[in-house]
Order: sequence, then C-alpha cells, then structure tokens
Amino acid sequence: MTSLITRRHFLGTSTGTLAGTALATGFATQFAHAQGTPDFKFKLGTDLPVTHSVNLRLKEAIDAIAAETKGKVAIQLFPNNQLGSDSDMLSQIRSGALELATFPGTVMSTLVPVTSITGVGFAFPSYDKVWAAMDGAIGKHVRGQIEKVGLVPLETVWDNGFRQITTSTKPIVTPDDLKNFKIRVPVVPLWVSMFKALGAAPVSLPLSEAYQALQTKVADGQENPLALIDTAKFFEVQKFCSLTNHAWDGFWFIASGKVWKGVPADVQQVIAKHVNAAAKKQRDDIALANLDLQKALEGKGLKFNKVDTAPFRQALRNAGFYAQAKERFDKDAWGLLTQYADVA
Repeated sequence: MTSLITRRHFLGTSTGTLAGTALATGFATQFAHAQGTPDFKFKLGTDLPVTHSVNLRLKEAIDAIAAETKGKVAIQLFPNNQLGSDSDMLSQIRSGALELATFPGTVMSTLVPVTSITGVGFAFPSYDKVWAAMDGAIGKHVRGQIEKVGLVPLETVWDNGFRQITTSTKPIVTPDDLKNFKIRVPVVPLWVSMFKALGAAPVSLPLSEAYQALQTKVADGQENPLALIDTAKFFEVQKFCSLTNHAWDGFWFIASGKVWKGVPADVQQVIAKHVNAAAKKQRDDIALANLDLQKALEGKGLKFNKVDTAPFRQALRNAGFYAQAKERFDKDAWGLLTQYADVA
C-alpha cells in the first residue's frame, strides 16, 4: 500500500482500495499470515467514520506493524463506534477487554479531566501553537496524568482539527447569534459550559446520534472540524458553516495498561513507531485537505462565512468562562496552557 493518501481519497470521493470493500466492512478483518497464528491479536476501536483520515492512516500502521513483526502482531480496526460508545470503549480499555483505541482529549476528560485542557474555547490561534504545546510541555503533562489511571498514551497526538459551527437556520457571525440556539455538542462538560456561557442551548449527544438530531430538529446546528462535517455528511442537514475555530482537540492513541505490560518491549517499540509515524502523516493530511474540504463542502451546498473571534473570546471572559475553566484544571496544567494560548 502506498504511504501517501491523496486528497481525493481523504475526501471520500474515490472508490479505490482505501475507501472500498475493506472500509465498508469496517476493517474488522483477521490478518492471516503464512508464518502461522499471531502471538498478539488486538482490537483497535475508534469513534470516527470509516473514511476519516485517522482510520486510513491507522490501517497503514496496522499493515506496517504486521509486516515488520512478520505476522506476530495482528490488529483488527473497528471504526465508527462498532465496539460501543466512547464511554463503553473507555470502560473496556480500562478493564483490558479492549486493547487499543483512539479517544479525543475532550472525551477522555470524563476519566482524566486535564485531557480536555486543549479544548478551552478560542484558546489556540494557530496550528503552530497547537503542535508546540502537544509535542512539548502540555503533551508531556497530559500523558503523565493519563498514565496514572492505568492507561498507556502513545507520544504523538493525532489531529481532530479546529472546530467550526454549522447551522440549518442562519450563519453565526456574532455571539448574539448563539442566544438560545439549539446546538448539538459532544458529551463534554467543558464545551457544554462554553456554549452556555455564550448564551446557547447546547444539546449534548454522542456523535453517532448527531445526524438524526439535526435531521429531526432536536438541534438546529452542531460543531465539528471540517473533516468530520464532510465524512459524517452533516452538509445534508445543514445550510451554513461559520468558520469560528472555537476549539481545537486531538486524538490520543491509548493502550490498555493491563494488556500493554504483557507485550515485550521490542514489540511495544514497533507498534509505537508505526502508530506515531502514522499520526504525523495524518496531521499533514488535515493541513493539506482543509482548503479542499471547504471547496468540496461548498459544492455540496454549505455556505461559508468567516468570523471575527475577538467578540466571542470577550463574551467568554465577561461570562467568567476562563476563570471557571482555570479552576477546573490543575494549577500546573493551566500555567502551561497560558504559555501557548490566549486564555487570560
């Protein structure tokens, strides 16, 4: 398999190898090798649609791990919450029933609160600040806190992207446009409180229920990165996309501590090497695809508008959101965040 994913593949418009039968069956395929039965068989769960760049790059990593270990490690990839909700997978991976998974930091915050710190509203102005933080002091601090609950986070964080707001009724231009607006948000307390601080009426639902909520008008809008807006087909039930960049979040690749400690060090190193390399490639995928994604989504009917973020940030300050967020996280983590983000 080629090591590069084209923008065409990434946007899900190709019916070639990556987005064909293997994707349609959720990658739930047992890898068979001429060398015999694998020594290690792991399940890997994600909450993302099958054509999302995280799953495409994970498939490459899985193949590379199988090749380098000569079939001794076989990993089955289960995307799109096939193994249960994020909460279900968190419970499974803690017990050892699930060996590997990816989780957004904000989702993991239900277990490890500090993992949501990078999702503080309107904090990061650019990817330069994001990657400096996640590859540096904040990433190291968060990994240490994850390890304390018996999970093993790999070093490189994957990109979930900056989040934008889509709506079916009107574009979001100023904070006043969010007053009493019914917006679907993930089951993430930090983002629920952020949208409440902006005067909205957040509807907290898992990603798997978001499309139906928009379709049935349980919510009139939602917020997600462009890649997920595309792969989840939200453009079918939304009219406007406001480029708010209101939060950034990443995916942590997590191994069950109970399982990982039984894996030989050399095998751990092979898995970590290929997964971390795939994460770096996936970051590049998002960076290259964002402009194309906007054009593609415009072609599917979404109308885009740019947003001045300063009034939104000021509205959060006035509502006491940043002061409350500071109390939510440990002192060291907040001190680190202020080195990279505008949360004063």
